[in-house]
Amino acid sequence: MQEGIAIGVLCVLVGGVAAQWIAWRLKLPAIVLLFALGLLVGPVFGIIHPSVTFGRFLSPMVGLAVAIIVFEGGLALDFREWRAAGEGVLRLTAFALPINWALGTLAAHYVGQLGWGPAFLFGAITVVTGPTVVLPLLRHTRLQRRTAAFLRWEAILNDPVGAILATLVLEVLLMRTGAGPGAFLTGILPNMLLSLGLAIVAGVLPALLVRWAFLRDQMPEILKTPVLLTTALMVYAGCNARMEGAGLMASTVFGMALANLKVPGISELRRFKESLVVLMVSALFVILTADLDRAVLARLSWPIIGLTVTLLFVVRPLAILISTARSSLTGPERLLAAWIAPRGIVAAAVAGVAGLRLQQAGYPTAELVMPAVFATIAATMVLHGFTLRPLARRLKLTLSNSPGLAVVGASGWTTDLVGVLNRLDVPVLLVDTFPGALAAARAEQVPVLQAELLSQHGLHGLEDSPVDYLIAATPDPIYNGLVCARLAPELGRERAFQVSPGTGKLDLYRGLSRDARGKVLGQEGWDFPTLDRLYREGWRFEAVPALDPSLDQLPEPEPAIPVSIGQPAPLPLMIVRQGGRLVVMSVEDVAQAEAIAGDMTVLLCPPAPAGRAPRVELFVTA
Repeated sequence: MQEGIAIGVLCVLVGGVAAQWIAWRLKLPAIVLLFALGLLVGPVFGIIHPSVTFGRFLSPMVGLAVAIIVFEGGLALDFREWRAAGEGVLRLTAFALPINWALGTLAAHYVGQLGWGPAFLFGAITVVTGPTVVLPLLRHTRLQRRTAAFLRWEAILNDPVGAILATLVLEVLLMRTGAGPGAFLTGILPNMLLSLGLAIVAGVLPALLVRWAFLRDQMPEILKTPVLLTTALMVYAGCNARMEGAGLMASTVFGMALANLKVPGISELRRFKESLVVLMVSALFVILTADLDRAVLARLSWPIIGLTVTLLFVVRPLAILISTARSSLTGPERLLAAWIAPRGIVAAAVAGVAGLRLQQAGYPTAELVMPAVFATIAATMVLHGFTLRPLARRLKLTLSNSPGLAVVGASGWTTDLVGVLNRLDVPVLLVDTFPGALAAARAEQVPVLQAELLSQHGLHGLEDSPVDYLIAATPDPIYNGLVCARLAPELGRERAFQVSPGTGKLDLYRGLSRDARGKVLGQEGWDFPTLDRLYREGWRFEAVPALDPSLDQLPEPEPAIPVSIGQPAPLPLMIVRQGGRLVVMSVEDVAQAEAIAGDMTVLLCPPAPAGRAPRVELFVTA
């Protein structure tokens, strides 16, 4: 038995992580591959049977994992976004949810041929747009900040509300076999309102307590992340014991409170929980899909397929267009929200429990609730997963289709660099705190950000720009390393660069740790004073087509040969590939990239021979 559980867990984790990696390499939505993997190892080949392997522990395990996922989603809900997206979020939640429920119920009854009771339950389950699906899709798609906020807030807020609504509908339907209709007003409704109130209190009070303890240094660093995760699970379990679905709301509220109370130490939790949530989402999608019974798939019929099509092309678009009429949402934003509504883990988990209870109560067609919800989940994950990015691009709601570069520190040579890249249509952003230093870049129509990058204002400003690469180029090497260390987990350590901290500082034993700095820009000798001196001596950046015949006339210095021998040679800094991808040169790269036909090479070129620059001791690569 124990070996079976261990093998099941291993298969789920290895398969889920492998699917995530393949999706990253092929630039595909990971949820689609996870869903396909679950079908293959479960209903198709019967390799794993989660219900048999994990038994009665499966449902609590899924619940706790979902609690951590919605807690992570709550941490992403910053009330500052409400200023720009507040009306849209309100329209997509408070207004669109009841319309979705009503239209979904009608579609389930008249198109899916479900009885009124199961139809009401199906409509309540499918109002959610799960964060387990939406958040990975948003990471995969570079949506504008306001548009992404609409989808993020809707998914995270609707998830617990939809679970509570389904629970409420189920209790009302089960009253037929128990107490009279008056029990709803005297028992179910007061209990629901009390549970919701307790969920809000249970989310806010622990956040205030955590803030008090963290601000007064009453918690060691090593315990901060475990305490926060444990508290999120605790508030989930406590509130869920009183009412199904209330635990999800409590976990969400707890995350929102932590994010907006500015609790110190949250940044470390964010990095850890992002990795944890990726692992959990991978495992949950595989487990819940693999747990589908073949009998459920056998119940898929033309009415259920018609119901799925109606939900996709009629119910959701009509509900969104009605609820957002005469709102601040633009036409493209309304169209995107009308189409993108993937359902996820919560819908599957609620349908599995509620549908079975309704079937046991004797409701006709209750056995169709699970296959109908499954068909909706499958269709929305596949269709919305593959169409979100191209549709957003067509509606011009993405930040940029090309990778962007942020340069921190405005000086003569960095302004010259971003100017050259801007003329190549590479999305660039020059960041500095001093407005005078940014004046030259502004004059060339280069996007700038006047902010301390490590402040909340600076980080939020960075989110509004399509930034995939970073070059920290201030005169302070320690600050450059701090910026790279802060942003490397989000951008990727291979995309965070800084000017060299100086010759000898890259020694792995005595120098700056790789975790405390970015990759060295160019060669080890290219520190800020050297690059600044070259600029003052007349060196300038130029973009030259790769394999251009004129390049053959340039002297080719051998690796590790000082430029002072003979005529100064151009120094290669980066390659702009066709399609906009950047390759930034670094001495720390194991394999040096080579430009091919169609690429543009960005070089730091010496002055013309008539104004030959003084010789400098600088090492370059060929």
